[in-house]
Amino acid sequence: MRDIEQLRFDGRVVIVTGAGAGLGRAYALLFASRGASVVVNDLGGGRHGDGNSTKVADTVVAEITRNGGKAVANYDSVLDGAKIVKTAIDSFGRIDVIVNNAGILRDKSFAKMTDTDWDLVHDVHLKGAYKTTQAAWPYFSKQNYGRVIMTTSNSGMYGNFGQANYSAAKMGLVGLANTLAIEGRKRNIHTNVIIPTAASRLTEDIMPPDLLENLKPELIAPVVVWLCHEKCTENGSIIESALGWAGKCHLVRASGVTLRQDLTSNITPEDVEQKWSAITDMSSAKHFDTIEEVTGEFMMAIDKMKSGNSEKANSVYNSTYNSRDAILYALGVGATVQEPSDMRYLYENHEDFSVIPTFFVLHGPIQLMSTSIIEDAIPGLQLDPTRLLHGEQYIEVYKPVPTAATVETHFKVLDLLDKGKGAVIIIQHETFDTASGDKLSTGQMSVFLIGAGGFQGKRTSSNIVPTIEPPKRKCDASVTQQTSYDQAALYRLSGDANPLHIDQNMAVMSGFKRPILHGLCTLGFSVRHVMQTYANGDPGLFKAIKVRFANPVLPGQTLRTDMWQNGNRIHFQTYTVDNNVPVITGAYVDLKDVKPKQPMLNPCSGSESLQSDAVFAMIEDYVKANPEEVKKVNAIFRYNITLKGKPHSTWTLDLKKPEVHRGEPKSDKIDATLSIEDEDMVQMATGKLNPQMAFMKGKLKINGNIMVTQKLRSLMEMAKSKL
Repeated sequence: MRDIEQLRFDGRVVIVTGAGAGLGRAYALLFASRGASVVVNDLGGGRHGDGNSTKVADTVVAEITRNGGKAVANYDSVLDGAKIVKTAIDSFGRIDVIVNNAGILRDKSFAKMTDTDWDLVHDVHLKGAYKTTQAAWPYFSKQNYGRVIMTTSNSGMYGNFGQANYSAAKMGLVGLANTLAIEGRKRNIHTNVIIPTAASRLTEDIMPPDLLENLKPELIAPVVVWLCHEKCTENGSIIESALGWAGKCHLVRASGVTLRQDLTSNITPEDVEQKWSAITDMSSAKHFDTIEEVTGEFMMAIDKMKSGNSEKANSVYNSTYNSRDAILYALGVGATVQEPSDMRYLYENHEDFSVIPTFFVLHGPIQLMSTSIIEDAIPGLQLDPTRLLHGEQYIEVYKPVPTAATVETHFKVLDLLDKGKGAVIIIQHETFDTASGDKLSTGQMSVFLIGAGGFQGKRTSSNIVPTIEPPKRKCDASVTQQTSYDQAALYRLSGDANPLHIDQNMAVMSGFKRPILHGLCTLGFSVRHVMQTYANGDPGLFKAIKVRFANPVLPGQTLRTDMWQNGNRIHFQTYTVDNNVPVITGAYVDLKDVKPKQPMLNPCSGSESLQSDAVFAMIEDYVKANPEEVKKVNAIFRYNITLKGKPHSTWTLDLKKPEVHRGEPKSDKIDATLSIEDEDMVQMATGKLNPQMAFMKGKLKINGNIMVTQKLRSLMEMAKSKL
């Protein structure tokens, strides 16, 4: 193996501040071992900047000279940087390298921080580096050579509790280094930043001993020494190093989004709100090496706005609808004369006759199939409905939906993503009233095309309106509603004639046992449930909705919409009650105002209290009073309570923790699920209905471990004595 030429610093003079111990000492020793003459600067104070001593600097100088190197000590504060540089000139006649390493800590929470705490830290770290480097700058410029190291930290890059002063100073050093790298470039003066994680006086009683033992300064020193060598051309970089590892860090910027269409239009805070997710999406972030590159990006954006290309549609679809179409859509998404708030959607002569706000999904995703926009996005694609899946949907409504109108919908492909086994097309659709020219709605859909991937395209997009997971607590309200076995046949009359939703053969070809319900139909059910619960059915309070379609629904299955209120945003997730499978996830409805239905629904029940609620209340009291006895059951039970044959509420008996609560189990490991009518549950709890007889007659249905349900007898006996 060829010998590698050793990197030498013969004839070079190096200043290392804070070189009396830790990192500074490791730097000084390594530079000296490679032939450099070293000025070992250290005030000799503690990590808080208190005290001073010549001993620490003298000890390092003695170690260097003992090993045959050249070094002198300097005991000045870095605020007197000119004196430190003068020591180098007086002792060795020149200066080539400065390693700004000196530092102190004054940790304190921001609320309790004093001006002294702030000033001392900034003086040593930021101003000290400025004063020392500035004193050496004329020498660097004259000899056309210089190397500067600034020392920042992860606290500066990411922040750290109790270190507002330290973090600010450390990030200030990054800005200082960026500018010095620019100003020194023509004179061969390179400035770089090191982010070291190592044992030092600043961390000796903060980090665990085992960690300190492995965070050796000697593992970082070679990185700094290389950055200071004449062969190294790195300039303006941030290098992180620890444990014998090193890597370059970048400050990056999101791709962002244009907030106005042309140079004559203005923007509003609402424009920013609407596109905030795209503004803050870092999935395709960029790094810029110079401010000129940033300026160039802005100039390109201006050119686009001048040409008016920033919001140009790819396809346009015109359609006309009337009150009959609006009523048909309402019936298709489950509106019923049995729900008083639905009557406004079903009767054209109703005093408040209205259109369900999500009606314009009919003039977006459904009408999309009448355009060639998808096929145009992927040249050579032959569109096959059986291999197309609707992944996500967003729609925002700007004005009350007219009960009859002629509208124009503009489609635009925002992005095409390669997901390997398939492609995802992100499509924007905007609907306008042709009579007034008013924009009525904006929507966005994600379409997954099975088998269309593998074209080496990008995998993420900053244009996607994100889904948001609900709060991690029990839902605040829940509504259940059974779909009709003819639901898909009815909904398709609103325009989505995809045979997947009615043709048995087509469904089997697509991998389903029978035709499935439209995802947008499930969306319609869910938004009605949210509007019933939090808007008293008033469509004028609706603003926007975003959903992710997670699993298919079979017509006839019962849907349950669980809801969480967070201000005017109502998070929700929709499940099929029959098998408790999520079908819509990460979803939310934004309302202009919240006006709950009166009386408000019971949490996660969907209607007024049931008789069986008292049974579970008694069981809950018993569990709380006898936790050790209950734990012996060591099982989790889900009770599905029905009312007149329809799913109504769910209770969980977690006898492992133990606890009893309304709603779904928090654990996936359910031992048994018991389904029973509300009245029969009370009859069984009061001893009027024998559990075995109830099971034999089909009144009690059990899925899972039937034997473990025998252990519930003591709880039922307890409830019997209380009721």
